[in-house]
Amino acid sequence: EVPLVESGGGSVQDGGSLTLSCTASGFTFTSSHMGWYRQTPGNQCEVVSRMWDNGRTYYAPSVEGRFTLSRDNAKNTVYLQMKNLTPDDTGVYYCAAARGSVLWGCFSENNYWGQGTTVTVSS
Repeated sequence: EVPLVESGGGSVQDGGSLTLSCTASGFTFTSSHMGWYRQTPGNQCEVVSRMWDNGRTYYAPSVEGRFTLSRDNAKNTVYLQMKNLTPDDTGVYYCAAARGSVLWGCFSENNYWGQGTTVTVSS
């Protein structure tokens, strides 16, 4: 069973919006630190946003004010609402969940990972 399943990627114009969803299964979602990472076309991987189990959030400076991370514990789902998208936001977005008490970096085996969903923003 795949622990994290993402959806919501797609192609939009510069300035457009998308909302990504990530549904979890097979672990205790409500106590898990969750996050979204992205891998750019140049294969750079970076954390986009993360949420601790207490609801505290972090946003990368490049997305602060444009992206909103939220979670619905009843649905075991986290959402990444993305507005005012630019071509620099293009990439494959991965949902991650901490296996323990720490959410680790890109593609760490200490996290659960989804399969990724592609976001393409054209100018």
